[in-house]
Amino acid sequence: MAREASPRLSNPLQDSSIANRALAAFVLRAGRKGVREECGKKIGKDDRRAIGEKMKRKDIEEIRERVGCGAVLETSGFAIDVKESTRRAVKYRRGGAIVIVTHEDRGWFDPLGDGKGDVFSLVTHLDGGGFIEAFDRVAGLIGFQSVEADWAKAPATSSATGTINDRWISRRDPWPASDTWRYLRFTRFIPARILKGAIRQGVLREGPHGSMWAGHVEDDGNICGWEERGPDWRGFATGGAKVLFRLGPSDAQRLCVTEAAIDAMSLAAIEGMRKGTLYLSTGGGWSPNTDLALRHLARHQDVQLVASTDANQQGEAYAHRLRELAEEAGCNWSRLRPPADDWNEVLKHQEEERRKKETEKNNVPHSRRPHQGRLRPALPALDPGGHDAGGPGEVMED
Repeated sequence: MAREASPRLSNPLQDSSIANRALAAFVLRAGRKGVREECGKKIGKDDRRAIGEKMKRKDIEEIRERVGCGAVLETSGFAIDVKESTRRAVKYRRGGAIVIVTHEDRGWFDPLGDGKGDVFSLVTHLDGGGFIEAFDRVAGLIGFQSVEADWAKAPATSSATGTINDRWISRRDPWPASDTWRYLRFTRFIPARILKGAIRQGVLREGPHGSMWAGHVEDDGNICGWEERGPDWRGFATGGAKVLFRLGPSDAQRLCVTEAAIDAMSLAAIEGMRKGTLYLSTGGGWSPNTDLALRHLARHQDVQLVASTDANQQGEAYAHRLRELAEEAGCNWSRLRPPADDWNEVLKHQEEERRKKETEKNNVPHSRRPHQGRLRPALPALDPGGHDAGGPGEVMED
């Protein structure tokens, strides 16, 4: 739980030196026009005189460095969504509102809208008002200690060095005895045929500590980054670019867009790698490169863009964006909503049900109920010579 390490400032704007220096730095950064736009009113002569020429940009930068976006969100009723967060992109939720914090707690953006910026713009985004009000609140949070999740403490590995291509080709393909294969097969329940297909297409690699790397591919076929998923880790390649994870024929006319490579492979398994379908993942984001790649794939009128995103508010927001893209591109669009939260949950449920039925079917004492009216005297425990032990339909082999 978040806690205060030092008392809040009652009203930092009462200290004229702090307020004046901060406002001056803001003017130096944005100019008079920027001040009018953010504060929502015209700056008069008295205000400009109060700002003064001696104020320095470093004062406002100091406050910005001392207060992170997480502190603002936590004190505004937001909570971290651990399942959907990574070390470099922390997702906060408050009801239906979502804010993702990036750049080591110094930046943010709204995945459901166009909002983004620094800690001061975050306050105006949440509370309204102008820069003066935002500065007042941010300065009051100096010393506030934000929650730090365990996954945020993961140390950087040596694989974070080198070029994207060098790092990718240095990793092995998963194989049946590897930790990555076992994680994908027996924790995520992805069938071997799907994993082998992804390996043949060159988009699956062994990651550290039993994790998997699912490559994002540019239009020219080059790997530009990868999703990282494992039993205790999720993230994206340091220095990599999110475009699209792709599984299936490049000339497919049916494009199923999911939010994660795990879900793309899960949907491919559920549909049996449907003919003429390309299974895609945006990696949980919507970068300009992702937008361009989707528009390139959807440029033909006979293409069907299938929004296969999660069955939650964020998934619906992505589906709405995909529909707008399809309308602009002039292609067909449809919504394929998973009956659970995501497609991997659906695949897990199907596999568990299949195994349960198979176990019940193969359980010899309950494989066939006795029929009343056909009882006969008990036979010896061991069949006498010449008698077959059971018939071909009585017991099924594993």
